[in-house]
Amino acid sequence: MSAKWSVKTQLPVHYTVFESFDLFNPDNNALLFDGQNSSLQSLRRVVVVDDYVERLHGERIRQYFQYHEIEYRLISLSVSEDNKSMETVFQVIEELNAFEVARRSEPVIAIGGGVLMDIVGLAANLFRRGIPYIRIPTTLLGVVDAAIGAKTAVNFQGHKNRIGTFYPPLAAILDTTLLQTLSDRQISNGIAEILKIALVKDTELFELLENYGAAMLSSKCQNPEAMPIIRRSVQGMLEDLESNLWEEKLERLVDYGHTFCPTLELKAVPKLLHGEAVAVDMAISVMLAYQRSLVTYQEVERIYNFMRSVRLPLLHPICTPELLYAALQSTTKHRNGLQRFPLTVGIGSAQFFHDITYDEIKTAVKAIAQLEPDAAMQTSL
Repeated sequence: MSAKWSVKTQLPVHYTVFESFDLFNPDNNALLFDGQNSSLQSLRRVVVVDDYVERLHGERIRQYFQYHEIEYRLISLSVSEDNKSMETVFQVIEELNAFEVARRSEPVIAIGGGVLMDIVGLAANLFRRGIPYIRIPTTLLGVVDAAIGAKTAVNFQGHKNRIGTFYPPLAAILDTTLLQTLSDRQISNGIAEILKIALVKDTELFELLENYGAAMLSSKCQNPEAMPIIRRSVQGMLEDLESNLWEEKLERLVDYGHTFCPTLELKAVPKLLHGEAVAVDMAISVMLAYQRSLVTYQEVERIYNFMRSVRLPLLHPICTPELLYAALQSTTKHRNGLQRFPLTVGIGSAQFFHDITYDEIKTAVKAIAQLEPDAAMQTSL
């Protein structure tokens, strides 16, 4: 008779998301965080930034670590969806290996947008079977979404985020003063992810956006109402992530706006930023919900008017019914064979559906195209 063993274990997960402002001021010790709440175990750091951050803040970052007498290596990467790949991950790993980063006491610091943080997170997960890392987002989308979750991922063979892991950071440090240098388009990009949370679970957040979203855009999130909106969005996102961090349950409210989005983001010309692709996805989803009598036309108008007010697109010329239905089929595979398509029920709640049809998508796109003829110029209906 052969022997058989069964192994059962649990991996405790704890990471910290906290605010700290003016991070590169030497008097601010947040960049020295090591998760120990004590004196530093090691005065060494690898800091990975994207080239935009290097141009804006590189000198201040260097001066910060020199002031604190910390041995450091600053790595600047030119990153985009086009080179969000394993090759770039290995480039980071080579630097970690050359610096001989310790396994537990020298957290790698990633400062940049979502693509940069995804790449560094995956590299940290693979190097020495996992070393700690810290995310510092420099975009609004990073603050409310990319920095605060557990996912790391890169693109593969034309598929968005096809290779990745769940590997939470040691900490995500949120500094909204870094948003002052962003373009209006990048602020709009992040507002889309806040809108996602509002539509599926938080009516009051939507009302705050209606009242103050345009001011967030014009002030680069420096208006007094921006922080309560950002905090409420982060709280809503973390509530859903905490109960389902490993995505054991595939019906996820935070997947709203992420059904057509991966295909749109990779294939759209002119290109869509992630939040813009989410916005187009949400606009189509809202119309699908209206067609099923889940929202009123007045609610549709409120949502679309808000999106216009913060310069989010409702449609893109690439949005043919054929492409969108193919995108739905691809996402259905990712969701283990069921559509698990979240649709809003009113503003502030949602339900999941598994029976969205090609004809429904075609009707929805046609209805939006009549409202946004310029965006639909090349769309065949």
